Amino acid sequence: MRIAFMGTPDFSVDCLKALAESEHEIVGVFCQPDKPVGRKQELTPPDVKVEALRHGYEVFQPVSLRGGKGVEILEKINPDLVVVVAYGKILPDDCLNYPKYGCINVHASILPKYRGASPIHYAVLNGDSETGVTVQQMDSGVDTGDILGIKKCAIGENDTTERMYEVLAPLGAELLMETIDLIEKGEITPVKQDETLASKVGLLTRDMSSVDWTRSAREIHNKIRGLYSWPGASTTLNGKTLKLHSSVLSNEKGNNNPGEVILEKGRLFVCCGDNSCIELKTVQLEGKKRMDAQSFLNGCKIEKGTVLGK
Repeated sequence: MRIAFMGTPDFSVDCLKALAESEHEIVGVFCQPDKPVGRKQELTPPDVKVEALRHGYEVFQPVSLRGGKGVEILEKINPDLVVVVAYGKILPDDCLNYPKYGCINVHASILPKYRGASPIHYAVLNGDSETGVTVQQMDSGVDTGDILGIKKCAIGENDTTERMYEVLAPLGAELLMETIDLIEKGEITPVKQDETLASKVGLLTRDMSSVDWTRSAREIHNKIRGLYSWPGASTTLNGKTLKLHSSVLSNEKGNNNPGEVILEKGRLFVCCGDNSCIELKTVQLEGKKRMDAQSFLNGCKIEKGTVLGK
């Protein structure tokens, strides 16, 4: 089968690698334009572009697919199928309708739950015990197309968003190849999404980082692991930003003063709103390096009764 691939970040690379190792012909790879990165703002190619060039594939980086620009490229490379994985651009109807088998998308949630831009983050933020990947037949809506296949996996109590990316990327590649095989054999059975179960999530923003210590310990723990590694959860300590990189739930009892620090043998506990505590395992004070709690406490004197977030 002649396949065009559309994807941009590291999450998409596993699917592109799986296609490259298959018998299918990759006729072109689309990704977002190169962007300036870092303090020096050096123009940097997306991960998918790097992988595509490694295989010698032709790469297309249109600013937009609208106004006939996308379908013009598709007419040139003539794919039977377009595979989309975290591409980051909306496909107009002329692109969706051009390939013989249409366009399919690998989405990192169990649709119709968490349609939109940040499904992995929100599964962790909401404390879900399960997530997965869905391959859908794309239509003009956002993640509203018929379901072609689903694979599920567990989310552990301390799993972070970054960890789930590592789990879901290869799982998506596995499901993608199984789905393409069924499409080619004419054995695929599309299933309509149940709109009554649908939910939508947007992009994350930096203003989500601040921790509200009046929330329950579990909610705060979910926030710390759900926002890891970007934008990250944070609070303040004596007027300085304290980034919270990792935590665990604790059996330590609180004292009805949310945000108050409890120190115990080199361990750092914080009281939460449900009169329970969370244990901070890895932190980073403004202007300092990231470190484990014991090392942090060895180098930073915290007075008894100190309240974070004040």
